[in-house]
Amino acid sequence: MALLNFGAKDKKLVNRKSDLENFLRGFSIEVMPRTAAKIKDFRELLPSGTRVYIAHLEDTPIEEMVATAKRITLEGYDVMPHFPARIIKNKKTLKNWIAMYQGEANVTQALLLAGGLNKPYGEFKDSMELLETDAFGNAAFKRLHVAGHPEGNKDIDPDGSQTNVNSALKWKQAFSETSDAEMAIATQFCFEADPVIAWANTLLEMGINLPIHIGVAGPAKLQTLIKFSIACGVGASLRVLQRRSKDLTKLLLPFTPNEFLSRLAAEKEKKPNFNITNVHFFPLGGIKTNSQWIIDNGGNAAITATSFEGNS
Repeated sequence: MALLNFGAKDKKLVNRKSDLENFLRGFSIEVMPRTAAKIKDFRELLPSGTRVYIAHLEDTPIEEMVATAKRITLEGYDVMPHFPARIIKNKKTLKNWIAMYQGEANVTQALLLAGGLNKPYGEFKDSMELLETDAFGNAAFKRLHVAGHPEGNKDIDPDGSQTNVNSALKWKQAFSETSDAEMAIATQFCFEADPVIAWANTLLEMGINLPIHIGVAGPAKLQTLIKFSIACGVGASLRVLQRRSKDLTKLLLPFTPNEFLSRLAAEKEKKPNFNITNVHFFPLGGIKTNSQWIIDNGGNAAITATSFEGNS
């Protein structure tokens, strides 16, 4: 019987593992056409039905995006392509993209965002203008996600505040109450839990109760994360990486999201109405590396499609 008597430290570790596994249920992951092309079969890496975002960069042809969406859909995944407003020239182009995605890849989900360009290609400058077209208003779109910025966004609020970002989220909250689609906020990747928790709580206080799918960087070299953080404007979270870079014992080790996600998982367990409901991975260290971390830490929530088929 003594073997069953966990010490306090053991119980804490078991609870943290269980909390993390629960928190990872329904996770999503982001790919690009060129990174997806390197994966022989996503069923070897992800559970069936996992939501897979497809990032649309400025120089990626829509045909390549649609082909990637079709391939991943056929492998059994819920595809969510990006619709970056500033690279869409006009409403005709937008409707054409939607027709291609739905006609060729049966896409029913979309992430709407402004996109990283300073100057729009055409008539759209942000996701709200996309939503106002009603192009996503048909019943074929079951889910729409919009962007969130826990650390703010200097392009939207140059003064460092979150005034315009919060105003946009209030607009999107109001829109969600008139839409038939399920809506949620998908955020940029973050590394520091306490500011993220504070931000999520602030949104609730403002009356914004859209579920939050928190962005997190998958395991990667520290230098890689710092490079992407600077490029993506994730300034505040750089503190975590900079502190780690000063510790010579950790400098050469890959950064993993264990601490960050375990803290959020504990908050979710403590407060069931916590509005961070899902985890969204940016596989900056590679899709296979990220997927292996999920398999190692996600328990039943991370059983890959091929593993499930092999055990059924």
